[in-house]
Amino acid sequence: MNRRSFLGNAIAGLAASGILTQMRGWAQATTNANGLNMPIGFQSYVFREEISQKPQETMGRLASYGYRTVEWCSPKGYQGPFTPLVKYSGQELKKITNDSGLETDSCHFTWNEIMDDNSLAERIEFASQLGLKHMVCSGGLMAKTADEVKKRCQQMNHFGEMVKKGGLVAGYHNHNGEFDEKLDARPQYDLMLEHLDPSLVKMQFQVAAITSGYKAQDYFRRFPGRFISAHLQDYAPDDHKKEVVMGAGIVDWKDFWLYSGICG
Repeated sequence: MNRRSFLGNAIAGLAASGILTQMRGWAQATTNANGLNMPIGFQSYVFREEISQKPQETMGRLASYGYRTVEWCSPKGYQGPFTPLVKYSGQELKKITNDSGLETDSCHFTWNEIMDDNSLAERIEFASQLGLKHMVCSGGLMAKTADEVKKRCQQMNHFGEMVKKGGLVAGYHNHNGEFDEKLDARPQYDLMLEHLDPSLVKMQFQVAAITSGYKAQDYFRRFPGRFISAHLQDYAPDDHKKEVVMGAGIVDWKDFWLYSGICG
């Protein structure tokens, strides 16, 4: 079963990939019809073609499946798949989202669009209009040395400081590269957690890192309060490239849920 067909029918089984769960809201969320004590959301990138062409219709359909939140990708930063949405202001995109029956607290932004102060000021204004709580940098570290990691983290801290002044929370979304690329025998991700100011930059954990041997809950235990959300995936025990229904794969979800409560 591929990612899209699974997500289209998946609320009973939750998710294979692309699902965003806002950890901060787990304790406060009421139990929904599926018995899950958490809000269920999706990442707009998974449905980028459909959303870019028919945003309200597509998101309304997804809301009818039981999703309650959407994490956007910044149309300005993700031109290509989201170019048709660049014409909308943050306020207009918020109305489209809400009219579809969804809420949005978070959005992914590319490294290039948030690392220039002039561009960042405009992006913060866009995020405020959209009604966001979190502005998440969707990767882009690409450092080759420990000094480069430190420099990039200093840039991220500046990003976080500007975002905080705008009344929002900055975050960083990992991919597998931050774990696969090691410096002094340590994953870049660990160095990032040392150099990023936890009061300025929070983390969004992509559970797919388990295919590189790294478990989300291990980081939740080691760094309480550093994580605001997660992207959830599970993978077949005999093929770590094959996504499967949560609970049927290699992720220990009981352990994950146990320690998710310390996040945020």
